[in-house]
Amino acid sequence: MQLKKGNGSYVYDQDNKKYLDFTSGIAVTSLGHCHPEVVAALQKQSDCIWHTSNLFEIQQQEQLALTLVKHTQLDLAFFCNSGAEANEAAIKLAKKFTKKNKIITFNDSFHGRTFGSMSATGQQKIKEGYGPLVSTFLHLPWNDIEQLKKQADNDTAAIMMEVIQGEGGIKIADLDFYKEVQEICEKNDILLVIDEVQTGIGRTGKRYAYEHFGLDPDIITLAKGLGNGFPIGAMLGKRKLAEAFGPGSHGTTFGGNPLACAVSQSVLNIIFHDEFLNEVERKGKNFKEQLEKHLIKFPSVKEIRGEGLLIGIECENAGELIINLEKKGLLTVPAGEHVIRLLPPLNVTDEELSLALNTIQRAFNNKYETVT
Repeated sequence: MQLKKGNGSYVYDQDNKKYLDFTSGIAVTSLGHCHPEVVAALQKQSDCIWHTSNLFEIQQQEQLALTLVKHTQLDLAFFCNSGAEANEAAIKLAKKFTKKNKIITFNDSFHGRTFGSMSATGQQKIKEGYGPLVSTFLHLPWNDIEQLKKQADNDTAAIMMEVIQGEGGIKIADLDFYKEVQEICEKNDILLVIDEVQTGIGRTGKRYAYEHFGLDPDIITLAKGLGNGFPIGAMLGKRKLAEAFGPGSHGTTFGGNPLACAVSQSVLNIIFHDEFLNEVERKGKNFKEQLEKHLIKFPSVKEIRGEGLLIGIECENAGELIINLEKKGLLTVPAGEHVIRLLPPLNVTDEELSLALNTIQRAFNNKYETVT
């Protein structure tokens, strides 16, 4: 299937068939397709200047950095083009600043497909066929604080994690786990790096998902929803880290160009308002409750989990159901082995959520007998 056109929460294929898009380009088009304010920002900047290189001062970049760090304990931003690039920057910064070697990540995590970010990823299937990877990563069981206590040592530069594992199956740890991760970092001079590539920019109903868990990260990484489809990534960090990234330490040709930053600023001008974020939380909570209410009768459904508008349905035959949903006009995406991932635009309407719920019910009704 080829998607030829998009408008709001809907896309159209080569035969002009209409689909309700609950993939959002895998958590990218958070304001839907062709949002008028984002399109206007792109058009306006495209008539001025697209690219200069970071040898020159870029006002759009400075403004975007200020917007991203406002209301956080973070101070500075480095801009790049993708989530993998942002995670590469975080890995390099953590090792250079601490002068330590080991970085702890977690099983089922996903941090990208470059050699460094792939090495950080805790999924063997994406590493097969590439030979030896970067050896200084240690992958531990998710939500197992005892293993973490045993392995965090004087040579640990950082603990790197998604607070909600996206590609791994929409997995959230116990609240105590996050608290103890923070304590381990503080007691052992270990940097806390949070990958917010999928969960950041309002996806969970907060500006950044770590806010749900009372964490104080040293570094966070961003991409996906940051540009609503225009390529941009970012690493945010505390001021103390700046000394490790002096001139020549790290760089990017296209990162933070005026066009990308202007588009991203228009996205944040909409999403980074309490009223908007409160609506994301409300819609996500209601939608999850309705899914639980209507799908619990199906014996194949194990759990429905998530935060805000990042929701996973763990069930048998998830792959078949995703195909069935597509045939019925609802686009979804898998996460892990047995999870249907729902990623509607953050400005999705209640009516569109009701339509999606009805479509999901019909797909399950076609596939399974209900419990009587």
